[in-house]
Amino acid sequence: MSVTLLSSPLQGFTDFRFRNAINKYFGGIDTFYAPYIRMNGKLMIKNNYQRDLKPENNTELELIPQIMTNDAEEFLFAVKYIQDLGYKEMNWNLGCPYPMVTKRGMGSGLICEPEKINHILDRVHSETDILVSMKMRLGYEHAEEILNTFSILDKYPLKNVAIHARIGKQLYKGGVNLDGFERCIGSTKHKLYYNGDITSIAKYKEMQARFTSIDHFMIGRGLIADPFLPSMIKNDTTVYPTNRWEIFSEFHDTIYEQYDAALSGPTPIKMKMQGFWEYFSQSFSNPQKTFKMIKKAGNPKKYRAVVAEILKKEQS
Repeated sequence: MSVTLLSSPLQGFTDFRFRNAINKYFGGIDTFYAPYIRMNGKLMIKNNYQRDLKPENNTELELIPQIMTNDAEEFLFAVKYIQDLGYKEMNWNLGCPYPMVTKRGMGSGLICEPEKINHILDRVHSETDILVSMKMRLGYEHAEEILNTFSILDKYPLKNVAIHARIGKQLYKGGVNLDGFERCIGSTKHKLYYNGDITSIAKYKEMQARFTSIDHFMIGRGLIADPFLPSMIKNDTTVYPTNRWEIFSEFHDTIYEQYDAALSGPTPIKMKMQGFWEYFSQSFSNPQKTFKMIKKAGNPKKYRAVVAEILKKEQS
């Protein structure tokens, strides 16, 4: 069975610079989702989200915009905005687990409100012709919450429902709830995508063997930790390319230069790259030591020297 791989968005990480570099140097991802649009109560889309969705910044890949909202007017405003840019699909985020979001009844905090979900979907489908897809968790408090939404979701021509197999309260802690995901299969007429903890070939094969009817898999944190993972899944191999670290080095330098140009001053770029290395380091032979070295690099010159040293060790 051929498999479709999708990049799950991570706020602060998977913007157009990262997506384009991943696509260029590694491949394997069929469709990318943009980090969610937020409007903070005003019908205004922030500049960085506008920049991220510009077609000229996404010429080499397929991108689907995403919104996080519990307000129909915001949803409709965003639909018009993305349709004017030429997009045909909007993904609705009911998966974000962070308390600052869920306490305001958004992300996974909205899953327990089927009537509100129904109201928004009804307005979007009656007032626009956008194709809607969903990104959800199993619930916020309980893994059964999602089951109560399916009778609502089944009323609408959704493209798919992507499910991260955790509840919101877990954040990213603890294991995925595979029994919870399995209960969703057969409980809705919609096509389901699996998301959660695909961090290695072995993990992917485990999910594929368990859920034989699923042929769309989303990779989130696993893509940042090991950008080779999607192409290795596609090629059904556990063997890295012989020039693995040269490819990674070119990828790293590309995103470093682009973020350095976009951010002002040494501190923002340092924090940006530290965020990436928290994931990157997981694919190195000594993750803790690698990340510690990155954190100790106090200025751009030292940072570049440390990166060169780390990569040289991996190649020796």
